[in-house]
Amino acid sequence: MVAMDTAVLNGAPKGNKWMKKADLYIVRTDGLSCTRETVEATGCLTFAYPSTQQHLLVWKTRPKCAMVLKKLGSELGNEFRKTVTLLQNQGLKVVVEPHEHEAWGDLAESGAITTFSEDELTMLHQSVDFVVCLGGDGVILHASYLFASAIPPVISFNLGSMGFLTNHSYKNFESDIMGVIEGVQDLGHCSMDQEMYGVHITLRMRLMCQIHRCDGQKGEEIEVLNEVVVDRGANPYLTKIECWEHDRLITKVQADGVMLATPTGSTAYSVAAGGSMVHPNVPAILFTPICPHSLSFRPVILPDYAQLDLRIPENSRGTAWVCFDGKRRQELQPGDYVNVRMSQNPVPTINKTDQTNDWFTSLERCFGWNERVEQGAATPPPKQ
Repeated sequence: MVAMDTAVLNGAPKGNKWMKKADLYIVRTDGLSCTRETVEATGCLTFAYPSTQQHLLVWKTRPKCAMVLKKLGSELGNEFRKTVTLLQNQGLKVVVEPHEHEAWGDLAESGAITTFSEDELTMLHQSVDFVVCLGGDGVILHASYLFASAIPPVISFNLGSMGFLTNHSYKNFESDIMGVIEGVQDLGHCSMDQEMYGVHITLRMRLMCQIHRCDGQKGEEIEVLNEVVVDRGANPYLTKIECWEHDRLITKVQADGVMLATPTGSTAYSVAAGGSMVHPNVPAILFTPICPHSLSFRPVILPDYAQLDLRIPENSRGTAWVCFDGKRRQELQPGDYVNVRMSQNPVPTINKTDQTNDWFTSLERCFGWNERVEQGAATPPPKQ
């Protein structure tokens, strides 16, 4: 996600006073592999391009399969049926969850929709080209849960109560879905050999989390889109949590709890706990305490390569609890810890316009960000 780069060689200064500086490399590593870049320079290390860039989705061939997810209940039945019909008319195979396949017997019998088994869930990303979400932010979180590893691009329609992540209005669902299939953004500026069209997407970072028990057992790896929270639960005492980064103790938390959030989750629980709002393209992990028993404990933003352990010390007065995107809540005993690092599998969400405009639109629509009565102009002094 982060791009860094080299400078330009202009030659050593003339004269005998100054010797030519040593040649060097910049080595970029993600902890798994390394890339070496030669710095041919006189001393100016520069960025070749911004660290986070606009991303465009371009199909090399026409999409063949789409999944449709909607929030629970029957209230979006009409929208569900219209969406399935549109996709079917465009020649796409439509996949739905098993309970929807059972509920919509007529569509299942006609072959308009198909479903998957529990065993097929881990391979679903290899067949589904994109996902259509009908509802609010919870449906996107559910899509992230369904695709535990790689996840196809997601287009979400705002049919929920808030919908910070859902920038598409359903009244334009036909044109928006056709835009995903055929592309709307002309990529002529990319100097490609052929005419190409695409759509803007945001690669939303996820966190990979795993519980390590004091007896050496490990839990399953869980990917979260918003945040992982360790809190005191019903314990009457403040929870005590040791926070380690790459085997280095960075702080001890005495509070109601602590959370590690993604930039996407920065506008959810984290901002309610006093954390900063961070653009989803910024590669970072937010470290936000929950009601800390310290006036100096302020939220911090860590780089995306940080690897953190949230440990319950052996001398803790009680247990703690951990939850992942508000679900799968589990108890942590003294000696247990949760390992958290950046996932290699982002959630690609399809934008209405582009990454930044969509984000500020959501801030204004959902939070009324910085709304106030505008102050009038100064009254000029009376003439003497």
